[in-house]
Amino acid sequence: MSVMAPSPEKKLTGLVAATFTPFTPEGELNLVKIGPYVDYLTKKQGVNRIFVNGTTGESMSLSVAERKILAEEWCEKAKGKMHQVIVHVGCMSLKDSQELARHAAEIKADAIAVIAPSFFKPSTTDALRSFLQKVASHAPNLPFYYYHIPSVTGVNVLVRDVLEGIEELIPSFSGVKFSGSDLMDFGQCVSYSQPHWSLFYGMDEQLLAALAMGANGAVGSTYNYVGCPVNELISAFEKGDLVQARTIQFKMQELLRYASKLGFDLGVNKQLMNEVSGLCLGPPRLPVMPCPHAHALSITQKYHSIFPEY
Repeated sequence: MSVMAPSPEKKLTGLVAATFTPFTPEGELNLVKIGPYVDYLTKKQGVNRIFVNGTTGESMSLSVAERKILAEEWCEKAKGKMHQVIVHVGCMSLKDSQELARHAAEIKADAIAVIAPSFFKPSTTDALRSFLQKVASHAPNLPFYYYHIPSVTGVNVLVRDVLEGIEELIPSFSGVKFSGSDLMDFGQCVSYSQPHWSLFYGMDEQLLAALAMGANGAVGSTYNYVGCPVNELISAFEKGDLVQARTIQFKMQELLRYASKLGFDLGVNKQLMNEVSGLCLGPPRLPVMPCPHAHALSITQKYHSIFPEY
């Protein structure tokens, strides 16, 4: 099987929204919302790249069949409107991950990403690298990203160690979605990074620090509804206007600090997206609980007070 090396011209940069999965009130997939969702991101938030079926998309609460249906719909509706669709294919089962990787290639996704298994956890760097290689080999012509989120997986292997000689195992390796707070590890990843890799930071509340370390962009759930101001943050940083970049970052932190006091879990986050966007993406799927109405109203009011111009 031939393997295509990543193209420098297609290097992933900028802001990526980690999308929510639309559900009906009964908890079934609501595919009709995906088209308007894509339009909202591109036209209202200035976000042209998406990361689908990830943590925000409740992937571990979806069946393989549902994830395939969603990936197909996202790719279809984003065609001609978005720059890139990254499909997360990580599962607890290696076989399921491989099946989803093959499917992503068939539907012409732009890239795939894989999270570490979190039930039977890889206990060593070699175990994790082997798992990633076995998935990537089933979609060898798609750019491959490792999705690091230790707070969810409990897998605390240093990413810098994972990257050591990674292209010998995974020729399609293209970078990392780094959703951890260890900026030393992240910095070491940047220092080791190859020119065609993309290192994306996934903790929205401290994006500016990651940009200073050399992040190529960001992937996050809040970029669904604060895409515009965060695009301005990135632009200000690139122009050397740290005062403006900090101002926007501090506003983001103020919103998230307020939301955290009310229990800012996935259910609350999804409801905030519903309120701000007007898309009605439905509730989360159990065991995640729906957001209490009073909390959603309070956080939405806080959002509009912090970002009145959006």
